[in-house]
Amino acid sequence: MLVSPSGPTRPERVARGIELLTGWGLRPVAAPNAYARAGYLAGADELRAADLNAAFADPEVRGVICTRGGYGSQRVVDAIDMAAVRRNPKVVAGFSDITALQFALWRGARLAGVHGPGAAWRDERTPLRSAESLHAALMTTEPVTVTAVAEEETFPVRVPGRAVGRLLGGNLCLIVASLGTPDMPDLTGAVLLVEEVQEPPYKVDRMLTQLRRAGVLNGLAGVAVGQFTGCADGWPVDVADVLAERLGDLGVPVLGGLPIGHGAGQLTVPVGTEATLDAHAGTLTVAPAVR
Repeated sequence: MLVSPSGPTRPERVARGIELLTGWGLRPVAAPNAYARAGYLAGADELRAADLNAAFADPEVRGVICTRGGYGSQRVVDAIDMAAVRRNPKVVAGFSDITALQFALWRGARLAGVHGPGAAWRDERTPLRSAESLHAALMTTEPVTVTAVAEEETFPVRVPGRAVGRLLGGNLCLIVASLGTPDMPDLTGAVLLVEEVQEPPYKVDRMLTQLRRAGVLNGLAGVAVGQFTGCADGWPVDVADVLAERLGDLGVPVLGGLPIGHGAGQLTVPVGTEATLDAHAGTLTVAPAVR
């Protein structure tokens, strides 16, 4: 089922995503309020929560694909029927603001998810390789391996080593926004995934510093650094410098350059499952989220 837990979208924006999903043999159905709109939200909180709960309660629904991110997931997560999620677990795919939803589902039902493009699909940003990656994560039970790409701005961010742990995280802003809430996961022994869009280096510094000061990075197994897209301003410090300085002294392996996030060629990874980060080989390998 296609749901919009966060920002609004339009049918024409989702048409290409529906075409892709149909081509994979799936039957994508838009939730009743998938195209609702209330300012910057995809309808009232009650409507967005109702769509999520309907998707989890319906035994005919085998997966939940979020149309897009934006803002709004945190406003509805406390209304999710976690008992229904536990009775009939199904994969939830999305990224950006959907990080908050995936954190809540991990907390309430230990539900693994899929960090990848939503149904509001744009071929110019997410070409064939992106579609193949999402298909593999949703439709197979094979591990997913993503390799660091030299063209990514975060590629120089690297601390040698190999780490094994559960992959948790997603969008940096939403990770930080989860501090102090019941949904913030215990990252002890985890591989933390971070990515961001349109936040200047000093704001990335601020967010990473807040995580450090809150103590949540203590005990990490490693850090997987995805795309930091459009994260620049006029200062002579780039976002890779900030990431290297704020993550490089944690004493754990760090791997940048992963094409995971808001940038062109976005690839998909499961979250909430066991991962192996190999900074020497430049790979992140993650166990499947589907059964």
